[in-house]
Amino acid sequence: MKIAVINGSSKGKSGNTNIMVSAFLKGVEEAGAETVNIFLAEKDIKHCRGCHSCWFKSPGQCVIKDDMMEVLSAVGGANIIVLATPVYFENISGMLKVFMDRMTMTGNPHSRKDVKEESGHIKPIEPQSPKIVMISSCGFSDRSEFQVVSLWINRVVSKMRTELVGEIYATQGKLLSSETEELQPIITQYMHNLEEAGKEVAINMKISEETNKLLEQFCI
Repeated sequence: MKIAVINGSSKGKSGNTNIMVSAFLKGVEEAGAETVNIFLAEKDIKHCRGCHSCWFKSPGQCVIKDDMMEVLSAVGGANIIVLATPVYFENISGMLKVFMDRMTMTGNPHSRKDVKEESGHIKPIEPQSPKIVMISSCGFSDRSEFQVVSLWINRVVSKMRTELVGEIYATQGKLLSSETEELQPIITQYMHNLEEAGKEVAINMKISEETNKLLEQFCI
C-alpha cells in the first residue's frame, strides 16, 4: 500500500493543513503503508497552457519543462492520493488548482471506451486511477466554507473514474497550532482521530462511519 499526499498550502510544512496531514500520515505509517508527502510550495509547477499536446501530439508528455514530471514520478504507484489544501476564497488553493490542471496530461477525459459484454450490454471500464482522500482546513467556524471544495472533489473523482475514500474538513484550522492549555485536550483528541482515519484508509481503503462522525464533531 502506498499513499501519497499533494499539499497545496502556500505555507508548506508550517501550515495548519500539514498539521492535519502529519497526523493522518502517522496513522498510515503505523499501519505499515508507504507514504510520500509532497509540498507544492517547494516545487516549480507552471500553469497549463491548454494546448492539449499531451493528448494528441505526445500522449502523456507535457511540453512544459518544470517539476511536474518529478512529482508524478514520486506519486507513481500510489494506491491512494491525498489532496490537501486550505480554503482560499471559498475554494481550493490556486497552487493545487494549477497542479490539477496539469494533470490533464495523465489522460484524455474524452477517450473513455466502454466494453460490450456478450449480452450486448455496456459495461463501464473499471477505474484505473488511485483512490482519493480530500483534506482541508479553513479559518472560520462555519462548515459551509467547504461546500465548494466538496463539490469540486466529487466532480474530480467522477472525471477520473475513481473513488473518494474520505473527506476530512477542519474549521478554525489556525487553532490546531494553538498552545492554549485549555484547548490541548480537544486538539489531542482530534489528532488521534486523524491518526485513526489514516490507519483505516491504509488497511481498509475507507474511513469508518464512526471515525467520520468523530472528525466532523471537531469544534473549538
